[in-house]
Amino acid sequence: MDIFDVLSLIGGLALFLYGIRLMGRSLEKVSGGRLERLLEKPSSSPPKAALLGAGVAALLQSSAAATVMVVGFVNSGIMELTQAAGIIIGANVGTTATSWILSLCGLRGNSFWSRMCSPSAFGALLAAVGVIWLFFVKSEKKKDAGLILMGFSILLFGMNTMTEAVRPLGEMPEFQGMFLAFSAPFLGIVAGAILTAILQSSTVSIGLLQALSVTGAVTYSAAIPIILGGNIGTCVSALISAAGASKNAKRAAAMHLYFNLIGSVVLLAAFYLLNSFWNIPFFTAAASPVGIAAAHTLFNLITAILILPFAGGLEKLACMTVKDGASVEPRPRQKVQIMDERFLGAPAFAIEQSRQAAVLMAQRARENLFEAMDLVMEYSPERVKKIGELETVVDRYEDELGSFLIKLSRKNLTEEDSHTLSILLHCICDFERISDHAFNIMESCRRMQENGVKFSEKAGRELKVLMRAVQDIVNSTFEVFVSQDTRLSQAIEPLEEVIDELNRELNRRHIRRLRDGECTIELGFSLADITTSLERVADHCSNIAVCISQVKEDVYDTHEYLDTMKYEDDGFFRGKVSEMQEKYILP
Repeated sequence: MDIFDVLSLIGGLALFLYGIRLMGRSLEKVSGGRLERLLEKPSSSPPKAALLGAGVAALLQSSAAATVMVVGFVNSGIMELTQAAGIIIGANVGTTATSWILSLCGLRGNSFWSRMCSPSAFGALLAAVGVIWLFFVKSEKKKDAGLILMGFSILLFGMNTMTEAVRPLGEMPEFQGMFLAFSAPFLGIVAGAILTAILQSSTVSIGLLQALSVTGAVTYSAAIPIILGGNIGTCVSALISAAGASKNAKRAAAMHLYFNLIGSVVLLAAFYLLNSFWNIPFFTAAASPVGIAAAHTLFNLITAILILPFAGGLEKLACMTVKDGASVEPRPRQKVQIMDERFLGAPAFAIEQSRQAAVLMAQRARENLFEAMDLVMEYSPERVKKIGELETVVDRYEDELGSFLIKLSRKNLTEEDSHTLSILLHCICDFERISDHAFNIMESCRRMQENGVKFSEKAGRELKVLMRAVQDIVNSTFEVFVSQDTRLSQAIEPLEEVIDELNRELNRRHIRRLRDGECTIELGFSLADITTSLERVADHCSNIAVCISQVKEDVYDTHEYLDTMKYEDDGFFRGKVSEMQEKYILP
């Protein structure tokens, strides 16, 4: 083996790594987060959770990716520890699917179908289709599918390049001696674990082992410890992900490690024990790519079958390792979605999680405003305290979600996800300001209470009309934000204009009462503060509706958009304004 073979091996490994990454990321992009959302759903039993984990890991091409996602779910309280155990067990089985695909590199023959299934022919066909879809088709979905095919073909070419580069190694006594040393169980497990930890993927390490097996120097006695060591090494990703996370997230990562450690020790002991009694025929035989794929699947499947009935024991073992003095029972699912940076590894899913968090933020902002408007009519110290607490919650949402979205914007997103991210970034600022205005209204009410003054009955009735209009526009805006339906947004701007008119009329009436001596300057300041805050709330509702409509229609000039809506709509806008004016008439 000369320097050019070494360069070919390095190049093949690089292509292999890139192909797996490109294929996995493209699959995530096409799924739109649906694969990860499947993991989020609770399963009624460990076997069902295991099947779910196996399916998702097979599609993501990585048990590490699925397990890291599980750690994020547990850390956020989305998933319970019991469910995580089943998914982790299943993910280890699902990740073996890729090794069967890679075993195609070991096919040899002169028949038409044997040659068609070889990476040089099959991969070339996939690459041709992928390039056509990527460069000559306008559909975004077809382009993403083309990336999947390109990733798959690059993976196959990389594997084939590695296989051809290492063939000369079979004639080197030193290479044969190295794999003879790996027949020692402990050394083989350590080698497999270190290689997988460095490459951050058991799929890559098993693929490299399959490529080396074509030399004929890799026996099953050496391959099996390396395969089991690879299962242990893949736990590194989850352990790193759990650093700085909650106790339960650390326990989820510990369960992944214990599952592979226990499985490797038990199966390796059983394998060598059987060989000592019955002298297993293939023990010293040369391993093939197909044989390695079969061994990888068989050992992981047996481990899953053995440990799955004792998933509860695996959970207790993890709880004994990561102690906090609390009950072993998993913590309840939290209602508040906390953004976890682990989700940035799956951008499509992270967008969906961000949207859900933004909806919760909008709910809190709306609730805060309605509490403040109730305070105007009936003062309550408990309500004052609640408004302050909700304001703090909304501020925290805006800070954490805004920072998360900025980081997410640097990821590779689909056009639809980019639109969603743009909407969320703009709208969470407006919802935070709505909550700020609720707090301002509360402050005005508290000053009135401390000074022992209140609005006249007539001013109160007028305020009720304005607050009813504001309540309606906030409810409509929330519905538009949740549904992203631009048709519903058409009612927002006319109502916002009516609220502006109501505010101006309330101020005119207050000035008349002030001239007639029916009101005081002090009450006038409070009334102006409250009505101004309500008008600003309507302005923010308009901003949200306009933002959603602009992004959906690819229009980014706000003034032009509003002018078109108000003056070039064949009377529709003025008709809606007239309709709203009749609905909100001051007494």
